[in-house]
Amino acid sequence: MAKLSVELQRYFWEESRSSQVTLGDIITLAGERIFGFLFVVLALPSALPIPAPGYSIPFGILLFLLAIQLVAGSQTPWFPDSWLNRELPLEKVQGILKVGIPWLQKIEVVCRPRLSFICTHPVGRVVIGCAIAIMAVSMMLPIPLTNTLPAIGIFITGFGLLDDDGAITLGGLVVCLMGAVLSGLILLFGYEAVKAGINYLRLSISR
Repeated sequence: MAKLSVELQRYFWEESRSSQVTLGDIITLAGERIFGFLFVVLALPSALPIPAPGYSIPFGILLFLLAIQLVAGSQTPWFPDSWLNRELPLEKVQGILKVGIPWLQKIEVVCRPRLSFICTHPVGRVVIGCAIAIMAVSMMLPIPLTNTLPAIGIFITGFGLLDDDGAITLGGLVVCLMGAVLSGLILLFGYEAVKAGINYLRLSISR
């Protein structure tokens, strides 16, 4: 099976395409590695060090749905037809991939089947699915700094699933843990700031 970067290059540049692509079109590339493929592709816009406005919430929802299906033991993901047929501008997708493919190629150099039981055993897939679900929720939060690191964790974890590379998947899970800690600290700080503001207003009114 060709490497993901080669598949994406061929599909989005070397073959003739309409001006719009759909999620269904992207799924046709996946084959048997569909979960890992979709985790990588859907996390990529938010994981890149470039602005990706409008992607974190809808793609976060898709990633959450995929993760729950992985936990449930599904072998083939399900999406509503309306989602599968939703169109995305080809130029925008190509712009994201132009930045993302070099990163894919760097990871592909070290990615190979090893510690595969982590990716294939039901318990391992449940752990992976739970981690990705939590990161997908973090991606959907409209709060600065809660999107990029979780998306990177999903991206790396999904890349490990592509080639049953348990070592890379473990690395991705570590990044997911870091993302969970960061998001938790940001939410805690926000909660404490709001609570302090409310208490300040109450004291000001009572005077």
